[in-house]
Amino acid sequence: MNRRSFLKQGLGVSAGLLATSLPRPARRALAAEARWRTFEVVTRVEPAEPAGVTRAWVPVPLMTETDYFRRLGDTWKGNASTMRLARDEKYDAGFVYGEWAATEKAPVLEVTSRYTARDRFIDLTKPPAGVAREDAAILRKCLEPTALIPTDGIVLETSQQIVKGQSTEVAKARALYEWIVDNTFRDPKVKGCGLGDVKTMLETRYLGGKCADLNALYVGLARAAGLPARDVYGVRCADSAEFKSLGKSGDISKAQHCRAEVFLTGYGWVPVDPADVRKVVLEERPGGTIPLTDPAVLKARAKLFGAWEMNWLAYNYAHDLKLPSASGKAIPFLMYPQSENDEGRKDSLDPTTFRYTITAKEITG
Repeated sequence: MNRRSFLKQGLGVSAGLLATSLPRPARRALAAEARWRTFEVVTRVEPAEPAGVTRAWVPVPLMTETDYFRRLGDTWKGNASTMRLARDEKYDAGFVYGEWAATEKAPVLEVTSRYTARDRFIDLTKPPAGVAREDAAILRKCLEPTALIPTDGIVLETSQQIVKGQSTEVAKARALYEWIVDNTFRDPKVKGCGLGDVKTMLETRYLGGKCADLNALYVGLARAAGLPARDVYGVRCADSAEFKSLGKSGDISKAQHCRAEVFLTGYGWVPVDPADVRKVVLEERPGGTIPLTDPAVLKARAKLFGAWEMNWLAYNYAHDLKLPSASGKAIPFLMYPQSENDEGRKDSLDPTTFRYTITAKEITG
């Protein structure tokens, strides 16, 4: 594929996709029926093969209250000599920190978090009713490059080509979304949720990955276009009411999922999730990939620019996070429990060296 076709493929789909958007009665019903649901999530970590001092960091629900998410508190227990709630200053990411002395041969830490959430929907087909506000410092931060999400070079070039001819923020944000849906794919061979190395994805023209790759690509392209955007790292916590492939309940130890938001003047933070459209393509039907024209894909594609089903726990927005008291280097993001000992950082995706389980249940009544 040459550079010109690589950049331009999929730029003309916005108008066609608008026709598949939810009808106005469905949009009104979705907004009216949004109800608060309460969940309890328990994360239990048992770092294996301790060597010297052992440390662990367990992410907790979003520290910032939003119009769709409220934390209800965390409790913890275990045999660590130190256990405390900590926060990252730059991104306000919350986590429980545990530390065990070298004499402890069976470290364990269990964190119980409760939160309440409701489905999100923003109608981008009509002008906003009021003025959406956000702290200017947060918006500036959400335009900055990160170690894996640069906003210059090939990222800027690609973004400019995609939004060329689009005159409004909404149109630019949508064009980026449609381009990612059309040009990327979910790669089941990628470990965990991926790494989110946006520059490498574009330079190699290998646009396969998982949610932390595809939604990071959206964030990078949006920032390069001058639209504040951010990844929201979290984990699925309940079955989906709409898509078999977009939910997980009970044992959610491997159900981590990264989403994205873009700030649009007048509308505020708009939820998007092109990565989950590609997940529907690959996993919604038995037997593998279904076409973009499949009704399930069209439904997901129309919904996930402006709406999220909140069967999902939001952790934080953090990038390039230096864990307090850690000897290892900064991590690209905090979506999994982390652990290290005197031999180094453990692989949070390898249960033989770092055992952990995450369970979720909805609380009713």
